[in-house]
Amino acid sequence: MTITRFSFPTPIHFGAGARRLVAQHLQGAGCKRALIVTDRALGALPVLAEFRSHLGELDVAVFDGVFGNPTCSQVMAGAAAFKAHRADSVIGFGGGAALDVAKVVGVMAVHEGDVLEYVWDHPQVRPIVNDLPYFVALPTTSGTGSEVGRSSVVSEDDTHVKRVVFSPKILARAVFADPELTLALPPAITAATGIDALTHNVESYLSPAYHPLCDGIALEGTRIAARSLVAAVTEPGNLAARSDMMMASMMGAIAFQKDLGAVHSCAHALGAACDLHHGLANALMIDTVLAWNYEAVPEKFDELAHACALAGGGAAFVPWLRELKSRIGIVGGLAAHGVTHAHLPRLVELATADICHQTNPRPCTAADFERLFRAAM
Repeated sequence: MTITRFSFPTPIHFGAGARRLVAQHLQGAGCKRALIVTDRALGALPVLAEFRSHLGELDVAVFDGVFGNPTCSQVMAGAAAFKAHRADSVIGFGGGAALDVAKVVGVMAVHEGDVLEYVWDHPQVRPIVNDLPYFVALPTTSGTGSEVGRSSVVSEDDTHVKRVVFSPKILARAVFADPELTLALPPAITAATGIDALTHNVESYLSPAYHPLCDGIALEGTRIAARSLVAAVTEPGNLAARSDMMMASMMGAIAFQKDLGAVHSCAHALGAACDLHHGLANALMIDTVLAWNYEAVPEKFDELAHACALAGGGAAFVPWLRELKSRIGIVGGLAAHGVTHAHLPRLVELATADICHQTNPRPCTAADFERLFRAAM
């Protein structure tokens, strides 16, 4: 596989072996001391050691304090590690959690205060005014597309509510999207992150916001994910399928600058109240929410069905989703994954307060969210 280079909106080096280009790139940018920000599990695996072997003369330290849904305290610990190493650059290496933390470690390394003071809806939000350390991103999962995003989602440590730092300044200066880094992912993680990527493409396309550029990307991202997700899960060494899913993940993240919908509002609530993996939370809600959305925009479901090469038009899309979930091993409803009816009041409260459903194709009330959560049980 050859390395393809393009910018959309970040310079992207895409292809097997792209990870081997990082050292030359950073040295070319004048960087000498890098902090790798990764998660606890990856930090102990051979894939990180193998990546470090390609970093040549760079003086590298590792912060592997990311775990679960990323939190503000993890960001602040990473910033302390950056200062302790006297780093001049950050390498984000991991899934969405590690990359979200990595994007703002550099912010907090050169700014005062707490990361919560920089979230977009803080009443006295602090601006990002200082030059940020050089930041590059290497995704090791194909789901969030965080590597090409201009936002970082971190949870409050006490309430677990997800908060967003948003600024073009936190975009990676370069992305090294190497599908070989995903070959060791277990099937369950491949499935959950893959549905996350699919959800981003589908929800951004269904959003009523006007953005034809994103619509085109979202439909193609849906097509790519539909053709390759099953193979990526069931044939772990299938590099072509892994490459497709990494591309679909980035396309979904680019497309959802148009906005998302109620599936994500539900997933954010499930992450905060029940600590569910974000991709799994999307997977547990997507067919229920989209079945409810169908009557609002049936013509858009027709386009989605066409992109997935489904016979029967838009009415076939949600049944196809349910079958897809079964084929990749995501079975059972919310109750099978630890969610109980006792969680419902908090889930409804959090989903209603979440901003994503403001661009759902159907308006969502608290009563609607309660019905959706109950239906997904």
